[in-house]
Amino acid sequence: INAIPATPTVSASGPLTFCAPGTVVLTSSSATGNVWSPGGATTQALTVNASGSYTVSVTTAGCTSAASAPVVVTVNAAPATPTITPSGPTTFCSGGTVVLNASPGSSFLWSTGATGQTLVANASGNYTVTVTDVNGCESVSNSQAVQVDATPAAPVISASGPLTFCAGSSVDLSSNFPTGNVWTNGATSANITLTSSGTYNVTYTDGNGCAVTGTPVTVTVNSVPATPSITANGPTAFCQGDSVILSAPVSSGYLWSNGATTQSISVLNTGNYTVTVSNAGGCSAASAATSVNVSGIPAVPVITASGPVSFCSGSSVTLNAPAAAGYLWSNGVTTQVNTLSNTGLYKCTVSLQTCTATDSVFVSIVNADIVN
Repeated sequence: INAIPATPTVSASGPLTFCAPGTVVLTSSSATGNVWSPGGATTQALTVNASGSYTVSVTTAGCTSAASAPVVVTVNAAPATPTITPSGPTTFCSGGTVVLNASPGSSFLWSTGATGQTLVANASGNYTVTVTDVNGCESVSNSQAVQVDATPAAPVISASGPLTFCAGSSVDLSSNFPTGNVWTNGATSANITLTSSGTYNVTYTDGNGCAVTGTPVTVTVNSVPATPSITANGPTAFCQGDSVILSAPVSSGYLWSNGATTQSISVLNTGNYTVTVSNAGGCSAASAATSVNVSGIPAVPVITASGPVSFCSGSSVTLNAPAAAGYLWSNGVTTQVNTLSNTGLYKCTVSLQTCTATDSVFVSIVNADIVN
């Protein structure tokens, strides 16, 4: 009669509750004769990957022991593979972001180390999330690629000349990029020509659609003063020795054609006079020319007499003025020669253009019976 083998005991290699696809190894205390239930395996060690109540009995020489105390194994199913849903495009320019949303779970661990159901991604990379359920079982998502394109260098604006100038002029602004430009005035060329005040900038967009804006440039266009009119305080045609004052309207600066820089000038000489006035913005306008005509004064005439200027009643004397353009004697005669028979102081004014000079001769009549 063979003895019944001792009832075996079962030891486990780890926790009896775990997550799929994990396993636990159950080992019988008997090296041989083992029969596991369920399944009927006859090895000393049994690898278990499914939930159940496991026992082992030992058969020796036809005799079978009582079954071991049951070992309950609980295998919790892994959660479904989580999904990652981006909130927008996953290819964008530096400075942008995309929010990655994981499907529901009890806890989350992103490949960056962040926790939480959402992750704000701002760098290129492949992102995954591990979701843990209430049983502590984990599942890893497929990777989500994010591409962040580098922002190009900011465009540099160069100017063809001063940014402050007078109306009627212009300045050209140029971007250092030949294409991809959009200016604040809507132009899309590399160069723009400006004639009005304002703040101008250009935004450059590269082949990836990444845009960057340069440093703004301010253009100031100053107004040009009205064309000045010259006023004179008297006639602009006069005789030598006289003068006329020419005046410009009130302004910030003056430059006359004779080099003077005052608002008014005193003119003594013949010529065409202009003035350029400037305003506080440095803009200028030139007047039309004002013509000044200064005539020379004729030499003082010397009156000559045809004979004595003192004579007896009944005689006469002829006075002659030098050649001139015109004559006016004090007795109203307008010829070069004046014949006189009466006592008096006779003056002759000769004229050259509008200028005159005068000489005089005293003519007297004496009685015939007076002896000198």
